[in-house]
Amino acid sequence: MGFFTRFLPKNRGQVVSTYKMISDNGGGFYQWDGKLYKSDIVRACIRPKSRAIGKAVAKHIRRDPVKGLQVNPDAYMRFLLEEPNQYMTGQVFQEKLINQLELNGNAFAWIQRDENGFPLALYPVNCSGVQLIKDISGNIYLKFFINNSTPFTAAYSDIIHLRKDYFNDEFFGESPGASLTQLMDVVCCSDQSIVSAIKNSSVIKWLLKFNTTVRREDLEKQAKQFADGFLSTSSTTGGVAAVDAKADATQINPTDYVPNAAQTDRTIKRLYSFFNTNESIVMCNYSENQWISYYETAVEPDIAQLSGEFTRKLFSRRERGFGNAIIFESMNLQFASMQTKLALSAMVDRGAMTPNEWRETFNLAPVPGGDEPIRRLDTAVVDSTDDDSDTGNGDSDGKDGDGNEENGNQGNNCFK
Repeated sequence: MGFFTRFLPKNRGQVVSTYKMISDNGGGFYQWDGKLYKSDIVRACIRPKSRAIGKAVAKHIRRDPVKGLQVNPDAYMRFLLEEPNQYMTGQVFQEKLINQLELNGNAFAWIQRDENGFPLALYPVNCSGVQLIKDISGNIYLKFFINNSTPFTAAYSDIIHLRKDYFNDEFFGESPGASLTQLMDVVCCSDQSIVSAIKNSSVIKWLLKFNTTVRREDLEKQAKQFADGFLSTSSTTGGVAAVDAKADATQINPTDYVPNAAQTDRTIKRLYSFFNTNESIVMCNYSENQWISYYETAVEPDIAQLSGEFTRKLFSRRERGFGNAIIFESMNLQFASMQTKLALSAMVDRGAMTPNEWRETFNLAPVPGGDEPIRRLDTAVVDSTDDDSDTGNGDSDGKDGDGNEENGNQGNNCFK
């Protein structure tokens, strides 16, 4: 973690609260060792959201009263959003933050600034715990505990902090660990029961009890003959076993508990409900309406939080006062049906969408001039200041200069 240059606050502070993160090496945080991300079900639940938010394009916009709306006016900010640091692109950076948010209820990224306070890089913080510290001046700092590394402290103003289930604590979101402990225990027990049943399926199924003393070599020989003659798939006896009076054959029934499919499905559905997803989203066989519901419920709120947190941490209040903001554009229409995409042509005709924005829904490349809005002539903007007298030469109302009606022109003025 050598890229962290700001460590301790200037004044000795007071630890206000401590938050433990779910780390991959666990350390006995939960009964299922805290390795939440190692669960295939949990990973399948959060992957659609992280992938969807990873595809959102971060843009710097500036609403200037003179120049109008400007997109990515500053090159340094555009490069920062496209490549937050030398190790990852914006897509990977966003996916990592969302994975941390889903697993911990909190996600942190440190902002590296230059001597003038401008952001240079963004680094996601992988920590096992974090402490909130306030100094005697009321400034807030976060002390991060890194696995196998030295803890570091950074000002809260230099930390992008995403929160989920924000309820009890003043600064931190609620960890999903406490809510998922029992569910994860059920999942682990079910998996262990299935594995145990599979292993025990190859143990002793029949017991041959000989009434006389037999050498061990003969016991193994008799057992092999019994298995080859009556238990193999090529047996000619039709599954009927026969032994003489020298031995008794007894079938052994396994008693291992195996959870049925209904119990397993109910547990998995509870996990889906916790992460606001369903089987169709996880299996990628969703319909248009299913994806729209999932997007508006689970994806869009986190995109809005990303936009707000990036804006207030990357720009000062003065810069925000001049209309600077960070937005994350997500093309939800890419998952729409062909009928819905074709119907968007009406939006292009009315200037609500540009031709290139419409082409993007079809995954088509932009065309020259396609970034300019177009409008059909019959959908022109209505100007309420125009009146009928402006459309004629002074006699469009059907009257001559003396106010008398002209012959042959009655009722035809509306067509001029």
